[in-house]
Amino acid sequence: MIKILVDAMGGDNAPYATVAGAVQAVNKDKELHLILTGRQAEVNAELKKYSYDLSRVEVIDCPDVIDMNDSPTEAVKRKQSSLIAAYWLLKKEDDICALVTAGSTGATIVGGQLILGRIRGIKRPALCPAIPNSRGGVTLLVDCGANAECKSVMLCQFALLGTAYAKAGFNIKNPRVGLLNNGTEEHKGDPLRQETYKYLSEMKGIDFIGNVEGRDIMLGECDVVVADGFSGNIALKSIEGCGKLILSTLKREFTSSVSSKIGYLFIRKAIKRMRAQLDFDKAGGALLLGLKKPVIKSHGSSKPETIANSIANAAGIYRGKLIPAVEELLSDADFTVGDND
Repeated sequence: MIKILVDAMGGDNAPYATVAGAVQAVNKDKELHLILTGRQAEVNAELKKYSYDLSRVEVIDCPDVIDMNDSPTEAVKRKQSSLIAAYWLLKKEDDICALVTAGSTGATIVGGQLILGRIRGIKRPALCPAIPNSRGGVTLLVDCGANAECKSVMLCQFALLGTAYAKAGFNIKNPRVGLLNNGTEEHKGDPLRQETYKYLSEMKGIDFIGNVEGRDIMLGECDVVVADGFSGNIALKSIEGCGKLILSTLKREFTSSVSSKIGYLFIRKAIKRMRAQLDFDKAGGALLLGLKKPVIKSHGSSKPETIANSIANAAGIYRGKLIPAVEELLSDADFTVGDND
């Protein structure tokens, strides 16, 4: 049985979306056992709406909720919240495999470091979303917001973390790693990017293909794109905005006239396939890479389908043995770069 924690009060649509998503996930995967943390009365009221195996879903009562206005560090230290209770359970119980939350990103990162802890040797955890690409697969972007300022050793570790995730989570045998930069030439970028390029070129355990630009995240031949959290977050939000613009423009144009509506009837299957390929919710949330156990951070506005996919992703990561894969890559890699950072 694969035990996964769900922060039932995390997110804008909780507990409706988190509970509905949890039920969807447990009904699809007979190996799942879900533990929902949150206000028990509210969570149970939502659970009563659905049919599921009662023996594979349990609820742990937690009175507090961390909202987006709370200081992450203060909330982690002072609140008996659904997220913090889940983190302590994840830390203490060896048979609990992972955590899924749509709650505060800051509290998720702080709680991961202060309570759960990092994999030995990892300097900072990184948020890693799976972004749909033109090849019909995904590109992993490491980091997209956990670390605004980075040193070269951190970016090198992000490359290893992304490589391990691509293998364990998406069955990519030899992930190609690129460094996000303002040009593909070796000499491009600021001193940090130039130094990191040198180290990545010499590192063992990764297939480094050089610098990549923002457009290569979705259009290039890269499986893992390494970035500092500031640049990565801008890239991610730009991609999300572009996708929404394309879909909203298509909708407006295809409903603008009778002839457009008729034309849509002939290509609606193609449009449906395109929407599916651009659907960020399929991969669930972003994995907080580098912690001792998998933690999936879903978007605050996540729908039930997103939560269900995040839970399925967490189960897949556990089955793929991500943490041992990261530890093996760390032991094989040459991290003399860390001596100077």
